[in-house]
Amino acid sequence: MSKVLKKPEVLAPAGNLEKLKIAIRYGADAVYIGGQAFGLRSRAGNFSFDEMKEGIAFAHERNAKVYVAANMVAHAGDTEGAGEFFRTLRDIGIDAVIVSDPALISICFQDAPGLPVHLSTQASATNYKTLEFWKKQGLERVVLAREVSMQEIQEIGEKTDVEMEAFIHGAMCISYSGRCTLSNHMANRDANRGGCAQSCRWKYDLFEIDNGVSKNLVDTDEEPFSMSAVDLSMIKYIPDMVDAGVDSLKIEGRMKSIHYVSTVASVYRRAVDAYCADPENYEFDPAWEEELWKVAQRELSTGFFYKEPTEDEQLFGKTRKIPQYAFAAQVLEYDAETKIATLQQRNNFGVGEEIEFYGPGDTGFKQVVEVLWNEDGEEIDRAPNAMMMIKMPVDRPVKPFYFMRKKKYNLMLQ
Repeated sequence: MSKVLKKPEVLAPAGNLEKLKIAIRYGADAVYIGGQAFGLRSRAGNFSFDEMKEGIAFAHERNAKVYVAANMVAHAGDTEGAGEFFRTLRDIGIDAVIVSDPALISICFQDAPGLPVHLSTQASATNYKTLEFWKKQGLERVVLAREVSMQEIQEIGEKTDVEMEAFIHGAMCISYSGRCTLSNHMANRDANRGGCAQSCRWKYDLFEIDNGVSKNLVDTDEEPFSMSAVDLSMIKYIPDMVDAGVDSLKIEGRMKSIHYVSTVASVYRRAVDAYCADPENYEFDPAWEEELWKVAQRELSTGFFYKEPTEDEQLFGKTRKIPQYAFAAQVLEYDAETKIATLQQRNNFGVGEEIEFYGPGDTGFKQVVEVLWNEDGEEIDRAPNAMMMIKMPVDRPVKPFYFMRKKKYNLMLQ
């Protein structure tokens, strides 16, 4: 008899309302967003309450959930207005709020009873007794610290019934649980209050000073180094995450594009569905990883899940080239009789280029652009203008909200 598995939630980032809708269309069970206060992504397209209402309605109609990240570290005066903020989130139908600061957690429970609270990864929950502590405080879910190993997750899952959420894909902070002050000192922007300048991603030279003489230790033929980590990808290890009892698989990237969000959410949706439907006969599909490389910015690793990271998980030495793809257009309409699609341009492309279509639940197909027409029906060689409407014949049926991308160039991963 096949074992019955609890299917984990695929949780996607949504930096704005468009990304929220795309993430859910492409398979996310839930999205996490930022409000206009108390979060850690001040430069993301954070949501107004009216935008939240529209996003909640869209999500709930499709049996998806919306969480709000309010995970800043509060300094004196930062908690002002928090009670009203949390009450409003509760009243407009937000499904949970993600918090790290105990003061904000206390305010939420006191001023917005009924609003579920999830503990942010910034709070560094690394063992089951910590989860039990937060359970006693009233929290129902904990986002595990990124430093937790797979073995530790298995132990936590065996010894507590608190819901576990874990990051499975995206950028990793070089600092422990994201608590970094490089940005504070180098750019006067507080990383733990929403202003991270990503100083670890900057390029640096390394100098040694001997008797007042400065010597550059970086070979002139090499690129300057950064202090940052490679990115996380657990696509090959979804069975381990499910079997360990992880309730929510979290994708990083509220500031990433809809090309990224749609691709990553769709890939993890397919992997989770495939394993949970038939775990005994599950096989990893290499095409899933190939898809993820199309939106990759850096090398990929499994972080802390299976070993202590070394210099191999940091951006040292030569990096390899991979093809980078540009989001070229979005499908608006498709005429089944003429096999002509109406598209909205998002990046310059033209006749003779190979492009690729993909959609929710569809791995996509490639073809060459043979002819283009503008919205006046005139034949054109290129679609150069942002958001312009164009028509073109397509080799296979497509649907609204399918995307078209093209290979841009080989990117040297940084």
